[in-house]
Amino acid sequence: MSVLTVIDPRTGTVAHEVPAAGPEEVGQVIGRAHRAFGGWSQRSIAERAAVLHAVAGRLRAEREELAPLMTLEMGKPITEARAEVDKAAWAAEHYAEHATAYLATEEIPSDATRSYVQYLPLGPVLGILPWNAPFWLAFRFLAPTLMAGNTGVLKHDPRVPRCAQAIAALFDESVGAPPGLVEALLVQTPDVEAAIRDPRIQAVSFTGSDRAGSAVASVAAAEIKPHVLELGGSDPAIVLADADLEAAAATIATMRIINAGQSCIAAKRIIVEDAVHDEFVALLHERLDALVVGDPREETTQIGPIAREDLRENLHRQVVETVQAGAECRLGGELPEGPGFFYPVTLLTEVRPGMTACVEETFGPVAAVLRAGSAQEALDLANDTPYGLGASVWTSTDRGEAIARQIVAGQVAVNGIVKTDPRLPSGGVKRSGYGRELGREGVLEFVNAQQVWVGPRRG
Repeated sequence: MSVLTVIDPRTGTVAHEVPAAGPEEVGQVIGRAHRAFGGWSQRSIAERAAVLHAVAGRLRAEREELAPLMTLEMGKPITEARAEVDKAAWAAEHYAEHATAYLATEEIPSDATRSYVQYLPLGPVLGILPWNAPFWLAFRFLAPTLMAGNTGVLKHDPRVPRCAQAIAALFDESVGAPPGLVEALLVQTPDVEAAIRDPRIQAVSFTGSDRAGSAVASVAAAEIKPHVLELGGSDPAIVLADADLEAAAATIATMRIINAGQSCIAAKRIIVEDAVHDEFVALLHERLDALVVGDPREETTQIGPIAREDLRENLHRQVVETVQAGAECRLGGELPEGPGFFYPVTLLTEVRPGMTACVEETFGPVAAVLRAGSAQEALDLANDTPYGLGASVWTSTDRGEAIARQIVAGQVAVNGIVKTDPRLPSGGVKRSGYGRELGREGVLEFVNAQQVWVGPRRG
């Protein structure tokens, strides 16, 4: 029997093993979601909302049991893990409260007596999710999907199976949720293709690397199934000469190291106008140097381990290659001894286009700073990437909003943190994917926007 082996990134030892589903069980899981769809799709939005509110209540009530699952399986510091559980509850509550408005029928005048567009559910939707935010990314997918009247099949990364099981159990044990509403599909990655191709799966949501997203998209397209891709990023943070440098340094440091830097929307390329470069670097260095790397179970830990040994090795390769190409390592940059997959907070300066830290996504607590001779050069550097997920710009408000229109990215923060928010759409362009999650746009990704024309024809 195939198993999913979980390595505790704090120690590098096996935490637990969970049986992986074989082909027969995959069919049974999808079958349960398919059967649940019939009744769930006929429920009113208010009835669906009651279930989402119940699940949100369970998330908050069971936070202290759920958060440690993330800390064990992927190394998230316990304080961040608790916050992630709360954010998942917020997503559930947001869609429960706003789905009526988001899914409202739209009257459109035409030559009909009455014509309108109504938003109808599709069926079971497969969510293929990564390890770095097991609860938040699941609910970012589930909340709009379920409120639209679909059912959800969760295929989490094989390294966070107990997180996946816990999420499915929240629905199984909540009053009003039909059996099969949310199913956890615990399979090895090569077995995902069969699930995508299953005729009962009507759509696919994928979050992960651009390489894996390309593979998922090719299969979904071959089956002519709608899909949303939220892929990698090399997000720029532009700091111009008129920026509030204290605020910029504090916020960019936070954006770079949340979840030990293992976030698609983390600030990865920090582009600073030359006039304030040295002052900003000194402020950033001070903040990064003060961060506490350590046991993710401890309340004082701000940065836990990298989730996997191979990810840490790849991150270190990126740092070494960037330094060898001429960058200066001002902080960190050395593999620590001892158990676990820890990596020090690292600050690289004098980074230039073409260096590894610029052309590859760095998934860890590594800040790469580039100089720009002008605001226009900073903008050109920001857009010099195959990715286009998020970005931030630090300058005066009016100037920042004007620059935002020229940044090729799915979301831009002006003088603030780049984050995901249930109220606002999120997604990328270029190799960062397509489609949108969250906001009204997110709930409309997996619906049948059905046009209805009612006669007789008007003259």
